[in-house]
Amino acid sequence: MSARAIIEVQDVVKVFSLGLVRLPERPPGTEPTAIEQLIAKLPASDKLHRRVEAVKGVSFSVFENEIFGFLGPNGAGKTTTLKMLLGLIFPTRGSARLFGRAVTDPEARRKLGFLPENPYLYQYLTGNELMDFCGRLVGLSAFDRRKRTSELIERVGLGHAADRPVRKYSKGMMQRLGLAQALLGEPELLVLDEPMTGLDPIGRKEVRDLMLEEKKKGRTLLFSSHILSDVEMLCDRVAIIHRGEMSAYGKLSDLLRADARHVEIEVAVTDDALRSALSAKALRVDPMGDNTVFTVEGDATADAVIDEARKHGARIVAVTPRRESLEDLFVRKALVSGG
Repeated sequence: MSARAIIEVQDVVKVFSLGLVRLPERPPGTEPTAIEQLIAKLPASDKLHRRVEAVKGVSFSVFENEIFGFLGPNGAGKTTTLKMLLGLIFPTRGSARLFGRAVTDPEARRKLGFLPENPYLYQYLTGNELMDFCGRLVGLSAFDRRKRTSELIERVGLGHAADRPVRKYSKGMMQRLGLAQALLGEPELLVLDEPMTGLDPIGRKEVRDLMLEEKKKGRTLLFSSHILSDVEMLCDRVAIIHRGEMSAYGKLSDLLRADARHVEIEVAVTDDALRSALSAKALRVDPMGDNTVFTVEGDATADAVIDEARKHGARIVAVTPRRESLEDLFVRKALVSGG
């Protein structure tokens, strides 16, 4: 039996208007250009408007009880796509559905918890007061608000600051509090926009652990991140968006190139002629203390480098195979393709 689709995004397009185009002033007595004459004939709704297509036909699905990573460089269209998914802005074309319902249906969003990239939290409330306020918004009783607030404040590591005004929180503490409020209503779906922003390494590990715990409870998670190592550790599937278009989508095991296996060979080489001969076979050469690391592609080239080094009496210090990483995929798909 196939997994149920919790999120369905189909051919979503978002076009933003950037306002009016100002034409240069025309010197007195000169005739308008052909372009200016054409603009004059346009309908008033189209005339002189600048538009940018931020999202260009994006489609993907997120299935029940998976962690889905949504990746892309700055300005790629990640946050715009998430806002359309949440019903905060509306697509120009295409559709988005949550739990089989249109995102404009309030019932579709009742099972949703959301952490925005830069959460705005009321500065004069304490952590406990903000959680109580958010608990009212999701319809929790007074008893459940107190219980869930106490549990979640401790869970995100803010027990020591629960009665402190939010304006005195650091960026990382605000991020933790934003994550706590996203969990208040026991949502079936968590949408987290850059949840690791502002967190130190310990905080990142705690958030990773929390996300894995939520998956074990049967929840579905969609999150965007620039921290590719976290995505690689957490995600079942990923989508990469670049300049508003999908450039990769699927399981990491399917996306990462099995044929692009690199091998790092560390050699204790002192002879310059041998170093030059080995360098000619390598993709990259890096000094490593008194040794040299030659990065080559494929087992055959690795064997040739090792045999050449041994033939000249050089000592092989280490041989380390490397498969393509998510960072390699990200650069190959998001930066190289599409220019």
